[in-house]
Amino acid sequence: MRNLIITNNPTVAEMKDNVLFVDGSAEETLIKVRDLVHEGYELISHPLAASLRMMFSPFRSVILGKKSEQIDAFSAEIIEDSIIKYKRHMDFRRRDTAHGDDYKMIDLILLEAALEEQPLTW
Repeated sequence: MRNLIITNNPTVAEMKDNVLFVDGSAEETLIKVRDLVHEGYELISHPLAASLRMMFSPFRSVILGKKSEQIDAFSAEIIEDSIIKYKRHMDFRRRDTAHGDDYKMIDLILLEAALEEQPLTW
């Protein structure tokens, strides 16, 4: 099976194949990723952005790998911790909706960079 992109970014959903679109917030996207990890998918890309500024983006895209019979404990720990960290940061700051188009583009660029690191699986 090919990898799967979980995203709430409509630009990603329009431009990429094998996408599961979440019609909701970045937090809801992380929760969907968590649910899929608990169904046996593994994380390929990290669910949190590399910079604090991107933490406030309303868009998030995450790459999941193959599904197996067992839960990948490492992936489960990362996504659970990521949701906690996301909520902790968002308690003090609101997501930035004023620059939505910019965040969509940055999310797409970061996703494409992650995909380029996985050439054999795409």
